[in-house]
Amino acid sequence: MAVGIFDSGLGGLTVLDAAQKRLPDVDFLYYGDNAHAPYGVRDAENIYQLTKSAIEDMWDKGCDLVILACNTASAAALRRMQEGGLPQGKRVLGVFVPLIEALTERQWGDNSPPREVEVKHVALFATPATVASRAFQRELAFRAIGVDVEAQACGGVVDAIEDGDMILAEALVRSHVDALKRKMPHPQAAILGCTHYPLMEQTFQAALGPDVKVFSQGSLVADSLADYLTRHPDMNGSGAGGFYTTGNPGRVSDRATQFLRREITFQAA
Repeated sequence: MAVGIFDSGLGGLTVLDAAQKRLPDVDFLYYGDNAHAPYGVRDAENIYQLTKSAIEDMWDKGCDLVILACNTASAAALRRMQEGGLPQGKRVLGVFVPLIEALTERQWGDNSPPREVEVKHVALFATPATVASRAFQRELAFRAIGVDVEAQACGGVVDAIEDGDMILAEALVRSHVDALKRKMPHPQAAILGCTHYPLMEQTFQAALGPDVKVFSQGSLVADSLADYLTRHPDMNGSGAGGFYTTGNPGRVSDRATQFLRREITFQAA
């Protein structure tokens, strides 16, 4: 058994990298649905079906716990999968949880009524599908009041990153930040609501300015996972990990190696 990390493409490698550094004794199985990436331009039903199929494959490969390191999948599929009932002994967790914990300074298990928090104006940068779902705003509203969230759909950024065109990705990020600022001139915090975006964190920060606190997911998810495994040691990975893709293993391996700057070898899912 290994802890599974799922993403529609390569963005989840930012979460994997942070998780491996935080939990060096845990085996991880990374699964990228590169054949169908990006998810952010698909409709909710399609995203749900693709995510469900991939997660079931990961369960078959020995993962009892799967992290949806894909905000789009978390927004469109997680709640539906959980409400539909998971097989005994299987768990699926999303990546909104650690962000909201950090933003509201309260633990996920804290079921007290929503309260006011220090940050009042939040910029959310995410894929079109995540923005359309309003899942982040819904989950935030359970825990905080008086927070104004302005969402910006960042079309094209994921495609540029997956294609390795970082010059285009940087230009797109600056354009999306400019568009956000026209709607919310003075955000206090910014959520990078896609696991690809940490690769562009410096560009987001530079465009937003030094007074805006940027929340990125890698380390937050890794810390949350470490806490979860401490409380649920039976879900701890022990056994074969590895890298799987529904896409071309050679091409995906090359891109992943560029992403993490270490040799990564994918095999066909």
